Amino acid sequence: MSEIELFKDFKPVTRFKKYNLIVVSLVVIILWLCIAWIIPVFENTLLNIIVVALLIISLLVTVVWNSLYYKSIVYHLNETEMTWKRGVWFRQTGIVPYNRITNVDIVQGPLMRIFGISNLRIQTAGYSAQNVAEIRITGIEEPEPLREMIMGFVRSRGAVAAATGGDDSESPGQVSSGEILDELREIRKILNKIAEK
Repeated sequence: MSEIELFKDFKPVTRFKKYNLIVVSLVVIILWLCIAWIIPVFENTLLNIIVVALLIISLLVTVVWNSLYYKSIVYHLNETEMTWKRGVWFRQTGIVPYNRITNVDIVQGPLMRIFGISNLRIQTAGYSAQNVAEIRITGIEEPEPLREMIMGFVRSRGAVAAATGGDDSESPGQVSSGEILDELREIRKILNKIAEK
């Protein structure tokens, strides 16, 4: 995999296209099997032909959609934020400043392991209590260096730097940013304990 660089767009590795095609095709096939099970199609030859034809058309649409979807995915990192775009029918874009990122997880399921890819799930301050990540970077071959790059920006920019106007330096008589972060972590632990009750 080529190294991800700042100020340059990057995409998932091409193996992600095959992985995504398999996942989406399995969903389509399972959906049509459920439809075939609900409707007693096996008693009527015409209905059998219609269901098989619709299944084939659905799979062809899936192949075309998957190719367009892969082309639509674009990620971009710069010194202050990350941006992303994706979508064929419904286009989505987003901007996530590093100072809002709270966590970056690497996710890899069994099928992803076979293809040698992973996803990065990035959570921000507003999404921390939810199970849904604000941004997913999909189809990454070597996720650890990318996660370290992002977390390096998070550490260097920090929430405190954003709250103080970007200056994280200490002045005499001023509380250090490390102390503030420690206090914020303690508050977060207490709030999580309260939420669990």
